Amino acid sequence: MSSLLPERVPMDHLIVAISSRALFDLDESHALFESAGLDAYQAFQRERESVLLAPGIAFPLVQKLLGLNRLAPIAPHVEVMLLSRNSPDTGLRIFNAIEHYGLDISRAVFTNGAEPDRYIEASGAQLFLSAHAEDVKRTLDAGFAAATILKSRVDPIGRPELRIAFDGDAVLFSDDSERIAREQGLAAFHQNEADNAHDPLPKGPFKPFLDAIARIQAAFPINGAPLRTALVTARSAPAHKRVILTLRSWGVRVDEAMFLGGRDKGPFLRAFGADIFFDDSRANADSASLHVATGHVPAGVANLR
Repeated sequence: MSSLLPERVPMDHLIVAISSRALFDLDESHALFESAGLDAYQAFQRERESVLLAPGIAFPLVQKLLGLNRLAPIAPHVEVMLLSRNSPDTGLRIFNAIEHYGLDISRAVFTNGAEPDRYIEASGAQLFLSAHAEDVKRTLDAGFAAATILKSRVDPIGRPELRIAFDGDAVLFSDDSERIAREQGLAAFHQNEADNAHDPLPKGPFKPFLDAIARIQAAFPINGAPLRTALVTARSAPAHKRVILTLRSWGVRVDEAMFLGGRDKGPFLRAFGADIFFDDSRANADSASLHVATGHVPAGVANLR
């Protein structure tokens, strides 16, 4: 009798965990769950098991992530894993849709309403995307990158590369500097950044995810990677210098940087062609979601209750 040995995931792989509501459009069934309860939801899903689910907000992002394995066979492998509050029974409809769209997703955890973020560490994921804000907050509190996918009806931009954009403070970096801005004002913030320009900013929750992206980019010429990144921040000169030197000290790069000094980020993100943008400010994230798919990162001082 043979047995299967456990598969060890290489440390350089990029693994993204995603909820079913971020991947597919489950608004109708979720509304039924909230209004009529679990039994009605489960019956609804079983009755419509053969009815194809439409793509959700993060679907184009997942397609491009998985497409990197074909476009970039020499780069570290990319895996997407489903972490869903569905039951194994109702999850069959999710897998039917995965099969229909040809998504290379073979691993899944169905928790039947329990908290799926418990399995982030076991999955090895560097990022968790979900429509369930409480799951995202717990994941961030546990020390892993996570974002709440916001509702958006923006059409995909259609650039061939995968394009990912990040805010800086409380996303790539810690919120230490942002706390100074909020508590002491903008002048104190700029003075602090100038005084500490050569001291790298502490790491934020998305630093490991950026590292994983950088390992993929490193397999290609600097202008030939199928994955492109941007830093889109409210910072402006002279606070830009510390950011650039921090990224240099980390040994990673972003392809583009926009120091907008408080300008609306949305039009710039649309011009960049972002497939996803991550921001800790809910106001900025809501505004950006009018232009591109956006994940709110409920971390740092901007999200204290």
